[in-house]
Amino acid sequence: MKNETTPQQEFLFGKRNYIFMMIGIIFIALGFIFMAGGGSDDPNVFNEEIYNWQRIRLAPTLVIIGLGIEIYAILVNPKK
Repeated sequence: MKNETTPQQEFLFGKRNYIFMMIGIIFIALGFIFMAGGGSDDPNVFNEEIYNWQRIRLAPTLVIIGLGIEIYAILVNPKK
C-alpha cells in the first residue's frame, strides 16, 4: 500500500531531455559499431578495409554528433 503523505520526487530533467539523451546514445553506439572489425589476425597481412570511409569519416562523425546531442540534452531547459 502506498503512503499518501510521502511527497513524490520529481525527475531532474523533462521527457524531452531524456529523449535527446537516448538519441545521443544511439548515435554514439552506431559510431562505435561502424568502427569495429575490419582487421586481420595476421600482423604481416595488410587489410585495406581498415581505411574505408565508414571508419575514417562516418564513425567519428557519428560519435561527435552523439556527444553534442548529449551535451545539448543536459544543458537545454532543465527543470528547476
